[in-house]
Amino acid sequence: MGNYQPNAFGLYDMHGNAFEWTQDCYQDSYNGVPTNGTANKGPNPCRRVVRGGDWGTSADAVRAARRIGFDPNYRFNGSGFRVARRLP
Repeated sequence: MGNYQPNAFGLYDMHGNAFEWTQDCYQDSYNGVPTNGTANKGPNPCRRVVRGGDWGTSADAVRAARRIGFDPNYRFNGSGFRVARRLP
């Protein structure tokens, strides 16, 4: 299994593997973003939010609240995405 205790969903070692692309459009603050769990659509085209950290990020910076905005066409070896599904 994992190196640490699982999170509330029973998932192990979720931080530090790769930055995760999200559907949200980046903006400097959370002012005016949806509060119901839907994506922040923002302008089109927009810079997409990338969260977390990768294998090269210092331990103090690897956290879900860390976010950066990148052009969706930008690629780097520390990025990825997490496959998710809606639970019943």
